[in-house]
Amino acid sequence: EVQLVESGGGLVQAGGSLRLSCAASGFSIDGYSIGWFRQAPGKGREGVSSISERDGNTHYADSVKGRFTISRDNAKNTVYLQMNSLKPEDTAVYFCAADPWAPPNIEAMGRIVWDYWGQGTQVTVST
Repeated sequence: EVQLVESGGGLVQAGGSLRLSCAASGFSIDGYSIGWFRQAPGKGREGVSSISERDGNTHYADSVKGRFTISRDNAKNTVYLQMNSLKPEDTAVYFCAADPWAPPNIEAMGRIVWDYWGQGTQVTVST
């Protein structure tokens, strides 16, 4: 069974850090680009970051640039999102998704019909 499972979410104070993991099973992420999305209450889904399958090229939303870092460990079949200097506006459910196509920019993330999605992990940043 193909699965993406996110973990690492939780409650953190503003200025704190969390590392999210997206663990794949049932397929190898070698041939897939991975995207991280988030959805806050009452808002639409937003592309946060992506990492390509070939050259590891990364993209970030302006709102997280300089604070979030995406990385992949193909040997562990896992992608990470290191989130530092968290702000209350980062509060959302975070999802990862996988697709063979590499989005050329953050805006393109929303136009892909991603092959696989995880169930999401809640991140709450308190003031």
